[in-house]
Amino acid sequence: MAHLELTDIDYFLPDGRQLLSGVGFRVGDGAKAALIGPNGTGKTTLTRIVAGDLAPDDGNVASSGSLGVMRQFVGQLRDDSTVQDLLLSVSQPGVRAAAKALDDAENAMIDVDNEKTQLKYANALSDWGDVGGYDLEPFWDKATMAALGMSFDRAKWRAASTLSGGEQKRLVLEALFGGPDQLLLLDEPDNYLDVPGKRWLEKTIRESDKSVLFISHDRELIANAATRIVTLEPGINGATSWVHGAGFETYHDAREDRNARLDELRRRWDEERVKLRALVLRLREKAKFNDGIAARYHAAQTRLARFEDAGPPEAVPVKQKVTVRLHGGRTAKRALVCTDLELTSLMKPFDAEVWFGDRVAVLGSNGSGKSHFLRLLAAGGTDPEREHEPVTELVLDPVPHTGTAVLGARVRPGLFAQTHTRPDLNGNTLLDILHLGNEHRDGMGREAASRALDRYGLARAAEQLYDNLSGGQQARVQILLLELSGATLLLLDEPTDNLDLMSADSLQDAIAAFEGTVIAVTHDRWFARSFERFLVFGSDGNVYESDEPVWDETRVARAR
Repeated sequence: MAHLELTDIDYFLPDGRQLLSGVGFRVGDGAKAALIGPNGTGKTTLTRIVAGDLAPDDGNVASSGSLGVMRQFVGQLRDDSTVQDLLLSVSQPGVRAAAKALDDAENAMIDVDNEKTQLKYANALSDWGDVGGYDLEPFWDKATMAALGMSFDRAKWRAASTLSGGEQKRLVLEALFGGPDQLLLLDEPDNYLDVPGKRWLEKTIRESDKSVLFISHDRELIANAATRIVTLEPGINGATSWVHGAGFETYHDAREDRNARLDELRRRWDEERVKLRALVLRLREKAKFNDGIAARYHAAQTRLARFEDAGPPEAVPVKQKVTVRLHGGRTAKRALVCTDLELTSLMKPFDAEVWFGDRVAVLGSNGSGKSHFLRLLAAGGTDPEREHEPVTELVLDPVPHTGTAVLGARVRPGLFAQTHTRPDLNGNTLLDILHLGNEHRDGMGREAASRALDRYGLARAAEQLYDNLSGGQQARVQILLLELSGATLLLLDEPTDNLDLMSADSLQDAIAAFEGTVIAVTHDRWFARSFERFLVFGSDGNVYESDEPVWDETRVARAR
């Protein structure tokens, strides 16, 4: 048995702004609930409150059953942690403590091998066995085989940063769904997963007997996995919540009906207040000439005061409008020519031509080399001319390859980075980023910068640092910078992963109107339908073109 219940959760940001206002909902035993809402409304903050990482300013969190948590950073690990560290991070607290004690004891014995360190090591081994550490290793072996295609013994000391984002996610999900925790909290578990991985996740969530609360912006995942939908709606005084007790198919109609009902209730409340105020004024004038009216006058005053003290009904949610204006420009007819191009140790040599105006979706399993291909193009291709230098300040690691990838005349690549990691933007507020400009885009005055941020729903975050934004807000900033940079070749690496539903729709519309060429790596089945060409990185190591999206390519067969 496991459940989660939140009651009247309030949370204020360090600058005093209220992020969450009276948020409350319940996830019952075995329920599968999707938590959705516009970027920046506090979804990740709410999961951190549930996980105990943050304390709410008011309200209560109650739960039963042990809690397993996948945090948003999984998929973006770039530190020196290992596969074993990643598995331990989602293990129960006692296991994590015993593992740390064992690691400390081993290091101490390496430094000084004496009776004291040997005894400490023996005790640590005993404690590791007592918490079931030895029983975990066969379970972890099953998880690494499913996620990485190798045994735990081979994988455990491998740096987690060498795994693709999808491999990191799949490994943690295998551990959580196969583990003992009965209540799971998953922050964007589908990000970085390929489509076979997403289908596996949908099936696993549906068939699990665990209670699951997950954040996602993937419309098909929500439709296929969630039995109820919790929405955070933005408001002037922080986000509020409501629950749709059915699936995604009926969600949009239910939301429209709810908003219409709230609008009607507010209209009636306003009308009643006008009537009560008019009554008070009318009786006040009559009471000046008739003492018998005084009692009725005071009663009307009391009635108005109680009515206003009770306050108006819940306000209709603030509508966020995101307007993306990607301009581009004319380039050579051949925007990209790949000749005998081989991504070293990733894919076999292939040829490809991309023409001006093409919309090409790059598909395939995780770890097949799709992001490497985009990174090669973002750096200007093979031996780039000066006109092909990227329009961002992002430093890109070289991509080892043979053969050539040559960009056409006047093709300027602009990269949307999948992990949103931008050292060139960290430590700067959004206004500073736009005001300062760089060699690829002019600086903007405060008023013009504020207007641009407002078009992307970022006006309230103008003074926030880039590194403190939510993943979806960082994604919007990247798209805005591409708009301002003059890129004529958009290279989009999973652009919809962190975007809320409205922002993703706006990006699709902007891509359709863009005067230039678009190459996008995506596992978003909904988004991919808007493309016209599909370059597939196959499981046999071959790269081929398809007229339709191909979602069943499995892991590339190579030595691991």
